[in-house]
Amino acid sequence: MVARNKPSLMTIEELAKYLRMKRVTIYKHAQEKKLPGFKVGSGWRFKKSTIDKWISAKEKSNKK
Repeated sequence: MVARNKPSLMTIEELAKYLRMKRVTIYKHAQEKKLPGFKVGSGWRFKKSTIDKWISAKEKSNKK
């Protein structure tokens, strides 16, 4: 049996659930380059490892 990992790329909907934010907020922040993401066709994709690093950086900058 092959173990399946969670996908490393997330859609706006998946990221919204992950960050517990509204989809419209994710879309707005992605458009404004406040969130690290990229477009595939007309849809946005977010790499989970990059989002996790972004969260860590935000935590560190808020502690200063």
